[in-house]
Amino acid sequence: MKEYDLVIIGGGVSGAAIAREMSKYRLSIALLEKEEELGFGVSKSNSGIIHPGTQNDPSSIKGRLCVRGNRLVRRIARELGVDLKEVGELIVAFNDEEVQRLYALKKEAGSLGVPGLKIVDRKWLAKNEPNLNPDVKKALYAPTAAIISPYRLVYDLAENAARNGVEIFARTCVESIGTTSNGFRVHTTSGEFPARYVVNAAGLYADSIAAMVGIKDISIKPRKGEEFLLDKKRQGITRHLIFPLPTPSSKGVLVIKTADGNPMIGPTADDTEDREDLATTNEGLAKVVDAVRKMVPSIEPDDIIAYFAGVRPVAGKDFIIRHEDSVPGFVNVAGIQSPGLTAAPAIAEMVRDILRSSGLRTRRKLFFHGKRKRTTHLFAIPLRAAAGLIRKDPSYGDIVCRCEMISAREIKDAIARGARTLDGIKFRTRAQAGRCHGSFCTTRIMRILAEATGRKMTDITKRGEGSWIVMKDRADDAT
Repeated sequence: MKEYDLVIIGGGVSGAAIAREMSKYRLSIALLEKEEELGFGVSKSNSGIIHPGTQNDPSSIKGRLCVRGNRLVRRIARELGVDLKEVGELIVAFNDEEVQRLYALKKEAGSLGVPGLKIVDRKWLAKNEPNLNPDVKKALYAPTAAIISPYRLVYDLAENAARNGVEIFARTCVESIGTTSNGFRVHTTSGEFPARYVVNAAGLYADSIAAMVGIKDISIKPRKGEEFLLDKKRQGITRHLIFPLPTPSSKGVLVIKTADGNPMIGPTADDTEDREDLATTNEGLAKVVDAVRKMVPSIEPDDIIAYFAGVRPVAGKDFIIRHEDSVPGFVNVAGIQSPGLTAAPAIAEMVRDILRSSGLRTRRKLFFHGKRKRTTHLFAIPLRAAAGLIRKDPSYGDIVCRCEMISAREIKDAIARGARTLDGIKFRTRAQAGRCHGSFCTTRIMRILAEATGRKMTDITKRGEGSWIVMKDRADDAT
């Protein structure tokens, strides 16, 4: 049985960032994820915003890590070939009282070191954001807000970690954790993982993992957010991310630019008892549409092409990132809600430093492969470049997903990189993400996936066990 220096529980953006950071050192590392693929938990419902740090308590861990992460993620995006787009954000105010709150936010963000902040007036807004409600008096402009694909960031972080020696185990659910004289024995559905150190980055289930080693003061309170994707033809409806003034429980309902072009509106912020509640509601839709039309009146419900929801792991007002002195070698990374995507690289640095201070010896590798070749996406390159690819490899000209211009070659590449489900292919390539929701391309994608993995069509799933597309009598398989 192999013994690891470090086991990381949770394959979302925090776990993947930690794995990549720790792969710089001469350590044996395992990353465990209970879902069929990485990024299928909290990270799959992320808005993809790289926040500047304008809406966080200056004394908070999340505020400090947000600003640091905002800088780090640009470097990581360059190294890993992840598309990051600089768009900036506007927090809008409709009256004098709200304008005063903008100045307070600017002061707080300035104390955190957020650069380039300024209050812009009606004239600036009319020129630079023409579809904004003319009743908006002023806005706080933060130029360092950006957008990125949260899915591709997770996969690229993990792939780079794997290239540098991290072993990744999906479909591996932690059932219990025992302590030993040399650390821990992590019992999972895929076997046992002895480890000297354990990092708990289990998202919505971080409190359950912590409780396995006797840590009882972490309690995850799920908070559901419903979001709605607009047709790509509306991608020019705003030039910036548009925020209202924040509320005590959230950053509010936003108009969001995304890395792939489709605007998105939302999210709601409703506490729930069900950590798996991903249903959307008519009430949530009405709440979001009413809120965003106050800021951008030309948004129409008919613009919406997809509804989805995610659940955020709230554990109080701040992140919980700490070594547990009562359980030496165990580090909790819990309550990582917004701005967790932005903060992830800085969270990884903080965890590295905590592990060092608790006794983990970190010796730099002589060779760390810190870069990866940018993944080819036809939708992201000029037509002339696409034509050149097709001349070299005709499978680039075999368009499987017409809505998003995804070729057979891109789907096969995604499978080679680890996609085993329809959602895994969608998150890596955008196939099935257009207005037809895969009506045209799903069967073809299933066939390619079945051929590449040696499975039957009836074994292909949307997101893992229980989400089969083609039904059969599975009782026969169990006997």
